Amino acid sequence: MIAQFALRLLCGISSMWAVMPRKQVTSGFFRIQMLVALGLSVLAALTSNTPPIAEETVTSSNSISSTALTCAFMGVLAFVGSVVWTIDARKPGNIIVLLITAVSTVTLLRYSWPTSDTSQDWQLLLYACSELSSAWLIGAATTSMLLGHWYLTAPTMSLAPLTRLTHLFGVTSVLRLLVSAVALIVTWDSLGSGTHTSWLILRWLAGIAGPLAAYVMTVRILRYKNTQAATGVLFVGVILTFIGETTASLLFLDLGQPL
Repeated sequence: MIAQFALRLLCGISSMWAVMPRKQVTSGFFRIQMLVALGLSVLAALTSNTPPIAEETVTSSNSISSTALTCAFMGVLAFVGSVVWTIDARKPGNIIVLLITAVSTVTLLRYSWPTSDTSQDWQLLLYACSELSSAWLIGAATTSMLLGHWYLTAPTMSLAPLTRLTHLFGVTSVLRLLVSAVALIVTWDSLGSGTHTSWLILRWLAGIAGPLAAYVMTVRILRYKNTQAATGVLFVGVILTFIGETTASLLFLDLGQPL
Protein backbone atom coordinates (compact mmCIF):
# COMPACT_ATOMS: atom_id res chain seq x y z
CA MET A 1 0.00 0.00 0.00
CA ILE A 2 2.92 2.35 0.73
CA ALA A 3 4.49 1.67 -2.67
CA GLN A 4 1.17 2.16 -4.41
CA PHE A 5 0.60 5.53 -2.72
CA ALA A 6 4.17 6.63 -3.51
CA LEU A 7 3.66 5.66 -7.16
CA ARG A 8 0.37 7.55 -7.25
CA LEU A 9 2.03 10.67 -5.92
CA LEU A 10 4.98 10.32 -8.29
CA CYS A 11 2.68 9.79 -11.26
CA GLY A 12 0.49 12.70 -10.22
CA ILE A 13 3.16 15.32 -9.64
CA SER A 14 5.10 14.36 -12.77
CA SER A 15 1.89 14.59 -14.81
CA MET A 16 1.37 18.12 -13.49
CA TRP A 17 4.95 19.04 -14.47
CA ALA A 18 4.21 17.80 -17.98
CA VAL A 19 1.14 20.01 -18.49
CA MET A 20 2.12 23.16 -16.60
CA PRO A 21 3.75 26.13 -18.43
CA ARG A 22 7.33 25.24 -17.50
CA LYS A 23 8.86 28.16 -19.40
CA GLN A 24 7.32 30.59 -16.91
CA VAL A 25 8.70 28.78 -13.84
CA THR A 26 12.27 29.22 -12.65
CA SER A 27 14.57 26.21 -12.88
CA GLY A 28 15.08 25.99 -9.12
CA PHE A 29 11.52 24.77 -8.66
CA PHE A 30 12.07 21.77 -10.91
CA ARG A 31 15.43 21.03 -9.29
CA ILE A 32 13.67 20.62 -5.94
CA GLN A 33 10.80 18.71 -7.54
CA MET A 34 13.27 16.22 -8.99
CA LEU A 35 14.60 15.60 -5.48
CA VAL A 36 11.02 14.97 -4.33
CA ALA A 37 10.65 12.49 -7.19
CA LEU A 38 13.93 10.86 -6.16
CA GLY A 39 12.64 10.34 -2.63
CA LEU A 40 9.34 8.89 -3.85
CA SER A 41 11.16 6.56 -6.25
CA VAL A 42 13.37 5.24 -3.46
CA LEU A 43 10.36 4.76 -1.15
CA ALA A 44 8.45 2.88 -3.86
CA ALA A 45 11.48 0.73 -4.67
CA LEU A 46 12.03 -0.23 -1.03
CA THR A 47 8.39 -1.13 -0.42
CA SER A 48 7.40 -2.60 -3.79
CA ASN A 49 7.91 -6.20 -2.64
CA THR A 50 4.86 -5.80 -0.42
CA PRO A 51 1.61 -6.39 -2.33
CA PRO A 52 -0.75 -3.56 -3.28
CA ILE A 53 -4.10 -3.39 -1.55
CA ALA A 54 -6.53 -6.26 -2.17
CA GLU A 55 -3.80 -8.64 -3.32
CA GLU A 56 -3.39 -12.08 -1.79
CA THR A 57 0.03 -13.17 -3.03
CA VAL A 58 3.22 -11.60 -1.77
CA THR A 59 6.32 -11.26 -3.88
CA SER A 60 9.30 -13.07 -2.41
CA SER A 61 11.43 -10.70 -0.37
CA ASN A 62 14.55 -12.53 -1.56
CA SER A 63 14.11 -11.37 -5.16
CA ILE A 64 14.15 -7.89 -6.61
CA SER A 65 10.86 -7.21 -8.39
CA SER A 66 10.63 -5.55 -11.77
CA THR A 67 8.71 -2.73 -10.08
CA ALA A 68 11.66 -2.09 -7.75
CA LEU A 69 14.04 -1.97 -10.71
CA THR A 70 11.76 0.43 -12.57
CA CYS A 71 11.49 2.66 -9.51
CA ALA A 72 15.29 2.61 -9.19
CA PHE A 73 15.50 3.68 -12.83
CA MET A 74 13.13 6.57 -12.13
CA GLY A 75 15.28 7.51 -9.15
CA VAL A 76 18.31 7.72 -11.41
CA LEU A 77 16.34 9.84 -13.88
CA ALA A 78 15.25 12.15 -11.07
CA PHE A 79 18.81 12.55 -9.80
CA VAL A 80 20.07 13.38 -13.30
CA GLY A 81 17.12 15.73 -13.66
CA SER A 82 18.07 17.61 -10.50
CA VAL A 83 21.55 18.15 -11.90
CA VAL A 84 20.22 19.19 -15.31
CA TRP A 85 17.75 21.70 -13.84
CA THR A 86 20.48 23.08 -11.54
CA ILE A 87 22.48 24.18 -14.58
CA ASP A 88 19.26 25.41 -16.25
CA ALA A 89 19.47 22.98 -19.18
CA ARG A 90 15.78 23.14 -19.96
CA LYS A 91 15.61 20.97 -23.07
CA PRO A 92 17.07 17.80 -21.47
CA GLY A 93 15.21 18.73 -18.29
CA ASN A 94 11.90 18.70 -20.15
CA ILE A 95 12.76 15.33 -21.70
CA ILE A 96 13.38 13.88 -18.23
CA VAL A 97 10.07 15.31 -17.03
CA LEU A 98 8.22 13.51 -19.82
CA LEU A 99 10.15 10.27 -19.25
CA ILE A 100 9.33 10.20 -15.54
CA THR A 101 5.68 10.94 -16.32
CA ALA A 102 5.40 8.08 -18.81
CA VAL A 103 7.33 5.51 -16.76
CA SER A 104 5.56 6.32 -13.49
CA THR A 105 2.11 6.09 -15.11
CA VAL A 106 2.82 2.68 -16.65
CA THR A 107 4.44 1.44 -13.44
CA LEU A 108 1.48 2.54 -11.30
CA LEU A 109 -1.05 0.77 -13.51
CA ARG A 110 1.11 -2.34 -13.82
CA TYR A 111 1.79 -2.58 -10.07
CA SER A 112 -1.79 -2.06 -8.94
CA TRP A 113 -3.58 -3.94 -11.73
CA PRO A 114 -6.04 -6.57 -10.39
CA THR A 115 -4.89 -10.16 -10.87
CA SER A 116 -8.32 -11.73 -10.53
CA ASP A 117 -9.50 -13.51 -13.68
CA THR A 118 -13.13 -12.82 -12.74
CA SER A 119 -12.88 -9.07 -13.29
CA GLN A 120 -14.92 -7.86 -16.23
CA ASP A 121 -13.72 -5.33 -18.79
CA TRP A 122 -15.81 -2.49 -17.35
CA GLN A 123 -14.44 -3.22 -13.88
CA LEU A 124 -10.87 -3.07 -15.15
CA LEU A 125 -11.61 0.21 -16.92
CA LEU A 126 -13.18 1.65 -13.76
CA TYR A 127 -10.18 0.55 -11.72
CA ALA A 128 -7.72 2.14 -14.16
CA CYS A 129 -9.73 5.39 -14.18
CA SER A 130 -9.76 5.36 -10.38
CA GLU A 131 -5.99 4.91 -10.11
CA LEU A 132 -5.26 7.68 -12.60
CA SER A 133 -7.83 10.12 -11.22
CA SER A 134 -6.52 9.51 -7.70
CA ALA A 135 -2.92 10.09 -8.84
CA TRP A 136 -3.81 13.24 -10.75
CA LEU A 137 -5.82 14.68 -7.86
CA ILE A 138 -3.04 14.05 -5.35
CA GLY A 139 -0.48 15.37 -7.81
CA ALA A 140 -2.43 18.52 -8.67
CA ALA A 141 -3.02 19.36 -5.01
CA THR A 142 0.60 18.74 -4.00
CA THR A 143 2.28 20.42 -6.97
CA SER A 144 0.11 23.54 -6.83
CA MET A 145 0.80 23.86 -3.09
CA LEU A 146 4.57 23.46 -3.59
CA LEU A 147 4.53 25.95 -6.45
CA GLY A 148 2.66 28.40 -4.23
CA HIS A 149 5.48 28.13 -1.69
CA TRP A 150 7.99 28.78 -4.47
CA TYR A 151 6.59 32.29 -4.94
CA LEU A 152 8.26 33.19 -1.64
CA THR A 153 11.57 32.55 -3.41
CA ALA A 154 10.55 33.98 -6.78
CA PRO A 155 7.91 36.67 -6.01
CA THR A 156 8.17 38.27 -9.47
CA MET A 157 7.28 35.04 -11.28
CA SER A 158 4.11 35.08 -13.40
CA LEU A 159 0.91 33.87 -11.74
CA ALA A 160 -0.05 31.90 -14.87
CA PRO A 161 1.58 28.60 -13.76
CA LEU A 162 -0.09 28.66 -10.33
CA THR A 163 -3.41 29.62 -11.89
CA ARG A 164 -3.22 26.75 -14.37
CA LEU A 165 -2.28 24.23 -11.70
CA THR A 166 -5.13 25.47 -9.53
CA HIS A 167 -7.58 24.93 -12.37
CA LEU A 168 -6.10 21.48 -12.94
CA PHE A 169 -6.72 20.82 -9.26
CA GLY A 170 -10.37 21.68 -9.84
CA VAL A 171 -10.62 19.54 -12.97
CA THR A 172 -9.07 16.52 -11.26
CA SER A 173 -11.40 16.99 -8.29
CA VAL A 174 -14.41 16.82 -10.59
CA LEU A 175 -12.95 13.81 -12.42
CA ARG A 176 -12.38 12.03 -9.11
CA LEU A 177 -15.96 12.83 -8.09
CA LEU A 178 -17.35 11.26 -11.28
CA VAL A 179 -15.26 8.08 -10.97
CA SER A 180 -16.11 7.69 -7.28
CA ALA A 181 -19.80 8.28 -7.99
CA VAL A 182 -19.86 5.49 -10.58
CA ALA A 183 -18.08 3.14 -8.17
CA LEU A 184 -20.50 4.10 -5.38
CA ILE A 185 -23.51 3.25 -7.55
CA VAL A 186 -21.97 -0.14 -8.35
CA THR A 187 -21.15 -0.84 -4.69
CA TRP A 188 -24.24 0.64 -3.05
CA ASP A 189 -25.82 -2.72 -2.18
CA SER A 190 -22.62 -3.84 -0.41
CA LEU A 191 -22.66 -0.97 2.09
CA GLY A 192 -24.17 -2.80 5.04
CA SER A 193 -21.69 -1.93 7.79
CA GLY A 194 -21.90 1.18 9.91
CA THR A 195 -18.12 1.41 9.72
CA HIS A 196 -18.25 1.49 5.93
CA THR A 197 -20.87 4.24 6.06
CA SER A 198 -18.69 6.33 8.38
CA TRP A 199 -15.66 5.83 6.15
CA LEU A 200 -17.71 6.70 3.09
CA ILE A 201 -18.95 9.95 4.66
CA LEU A 202 -15.38 10.89 5.61
CA ARG A 203 -14.14 9.92 2.16
CA TRP A 204 -16.66 12.17 0.38
CA LEU A 205 -16.49 15.11 2.78
CA ALA A 206 -12.69 15.20 3.01
CA GLY A 207 -11.68 13.70 -0.33
CA ILE A 208 -14.34 15.08 -2.70
CA ALA A 209 -16.11 18.10 -1.19
CA GLY A 210 -12.95 19.35 0.55
CA PRO A 211 -10.75 19.66 -2.56
CA LEU A 212 -13.59 21.28 -4.53
CA ALA A 213 -14.08 23.87 -1.78
CA ALA A 214 -10.33 24.48 -1.62
CA TYR A 215 -10.26 24.98 -5.39
CA VAL A 216 -13.06 27.57 -5.34
CA MET A 217 -11.44 29.48 -2.47
CA THR A 218 -8.01 29.45 -4.13
CA VAL A 219 -9.35 30.77 -7.42
CA ARG A 220 -11.07 33.64 -5.62
CA ILE A 221 -7.91 34.47 -3.64
CA LEU A 222 -5.72 34.45 -6.75
CA ARG A 223 -7.86 37.22 -8.21
CA TYR A 224 -6.18 39.47 -5.64
CA LYS A 225 -2.72 37.99 -6.46
CA ASN A 226 -2.24 36.85 -2.88
CA THR A 227 -0.07 33.78 -3.37
CA GLN A 228 0.60 33.26 0.34
CA ALA A 229 -3.08 33.01 1.26
CA ALA A 230 -3.72 30.80 -1.79
CA THR A 231 -0.89 28.49 -0.74
CA GLY A 232 -2.38 28.18 2.74
CA VAL A 233 -5.71 27.06 1.29
CA LEU A 234 -3.96 24.66 -1.07
CA PHE A 235 -2.09 23.17 1.90
CA VAL A 236 -5.46 22.41 3.51
CA GLY A 237 -6.55 20.93 0.17
CA VAL A 238 -3.53 18.60 0.21
CA ILE A 239 -4.37 17.37 3.72
CA LEU A 240 -8.02 16.78 2.82
CA THR A 241 -7.03 14.99 -0.38
CA PHE A 242 -4.66 12.68 1.47
CA ILE A 243 -7.33 11.88 4.08
CA GLY A 244 -9.89 11.17 1.37
CA GLU A 245 -7.62 8.94 -0.69
CA THR A 246 -6.42 7.00 2.37
CA THR A 247 -10.03 6.38 3.39
CA ALA A 248 -10.82 5.29 -0.18
CA SER A 249 -7.98 2.76 0.04
CA LEU A 250 -9.45 1.35 3.27
CA LEU A 251 -12.85 1.03 1.61
CA PHE A 252 -11.29 -0.67 -1.38
CA LEU A 253 -9.54 -3.11 0.93
CA ASP A 254 -12.88 -4.14 2.42
CA LEU A 255 -15.28 -3.79 -0.53
CA GLY A 256 -13.07 -4.27 -3.57
CA GLN A 257 -14.40 -1.18 -5.35
CA PRO A 258 -12.47 2.07 -6.02
CA LEU A 259 -14.69 4.39 -4.00
